[in-house]
Amino acid sequence: MANGKKYFLRFNRLNRTLHVLMIISFLTLSLTGLSLKFSYTGWAKFLSRVFGGFESAGYFHRSAAVIMMIVFATHIIYLFRLKRNEFGSWKAMLIGDHSMLFNKKDLKDFIASLKWFLGLGERPEYGRWTYWEKFDYFAVFWGMFVIGSSGLMLWFPEFFTRFIPGWFINVATIIHSDEALLATGFIFTVHFFNTHLRPEKFPMDIVIFSGRVPLEEYKLDRPAEYKKLVESGELEKYLVDEYPPIVIRAMKIFGWAALLTGFSIILWIIYAMLFAYR
Repeated sequence: MANGKKYFLRFNRLNRTLHVLMIISFLTLSLTGLSLKFSYTGWAKFLSRVFGGFESAGYFHRSAAVIMMIVFATHIIYLFRLKRNEFGSWKAMLIGDHSMLFNKKDLKDFIASLKWFLGLGERPEYGRWTYWEKFDYFAVFWGMFVIGSSGLMLWFPEFFTRFIPGWFINVATIIHSDEALLATGFIFTVHFFNTHLRPEKFPMDIVIFSGRVPLEEYKLDRPAEYKKLVESGELEKYLVDEYPPIVIRAMKIFGWAALLTGFSIILWIIYAMLFAYR
């Protein structure tokens, strides 16, 4: 293995590609959407000029929304293929060890984590997916349903008002704006902390870009999953080489650009809410 280290493959190429597209589309949606929501602030006017004006920012916003919907649809198709090729049945996929649904172990891990934070117990042995990763995962489904549906109403009001009262468009405006603000705040604070700013991952975890994590790190981070793979004899098939340094450097540059953009957005939101909100 590269540099004498063994690396564990956690995410395949499709997962990584979809996440990169999700990052690009979400950042574009955040920047353009907030420039419209807080259009009376100086930083929002500056952002609008970057995108060519408020009207042009709207075009960027809708284009990014299309990309995100394609990413979401592709992931749903991937889930069906995953069920067919690896699990064989929905039951095995949804309630097995690799399930993304919440289960009793997640509750036990959550309670154990609180005790660990307070120095009252040992660090829980996390499996393939932690409770906070599952929460982040299903937050996307909620966002796609609520923000996506309200956004489509605002995009095609003539079509939707053939079936619903006109006042639904006003409701959709409020829902789309406030839910999008909530999603933006959550991603750039809670999600960023869980994935990058935790002490064991600080300052940045690039596993979602490389798909690879040092085996020793994975052993400490996901001990329950590691033990199962060792006992089943399947660990070897997940061991891969690390990418060349120049590729890792490019991943870090992209990651830092996304992180700094997200942190900047949070500061702009705080400023607008405290000193300029209308």
